Amino acid sequence: MASPQSYLQQIPGQLTPYYQPYMDAGTGAMTSLQGQYNDLINDPGGKYNQIGQSFHQSPGFDFAMQQALQGSGHAAAAGGMAGSPEHEQQNQQLATNLANQDYYNYMSGATGMYNQGLHGQQDMMHQGYQATQSLTDQIAQELSQQARLQYAQDASKKAAQSSIWGDLAQGAATGAGYALML
Repeated sequence: MASPQSYLQQIPGQLTPYYQPYMDAGTGAMTSLQGQYNDLINDPGGKYNQIGQSFHQSPGFDFAMQQALQGSGHAAAAGGMAGSPEHEQQNQQLATNLANQDYYNYMSGATGMYNQGLHGQQDMMHQGYQATQSLTDQIAQELSQQARLQYAQDASKKAAQSSIWGDLAQGAATGAGYALML
């Protein structure tokens, strides 16, 4: 028959496979987050530029530009200013404003998604921490139970030895008493 300790000693090995994927994901997320946070702290502009490097004009940009320039052209023609330097300057300003708006719309969306990714990584890190904490709590409880069982076994052995020595002493005293009577 197996001892209670042999069953207790199986607990970490039985629990670990269930917790390990979460602990690994948490460790990976923590490593990734540390790098991202270091980048953000040490060079926020660099991170912003890195995100901006993947910018491409939105699908609607060309349409919006065409509509704006067409509207500007009609207004300039109606005012007799079509083709004038003021009309060209107005078109350039219009194009610049639309390009800036398109870029900042992109950056707003991209940084929002980046932020969402950071939050996802944080959640994974917390799940890993919680899994690790839960497993270490289980192992600590198992070790505590093993210690209690070992203490109880040791106390039982000492009590049994004490009883044997007491019985021997009592037997010797009884034997000596009989010897004196004879």
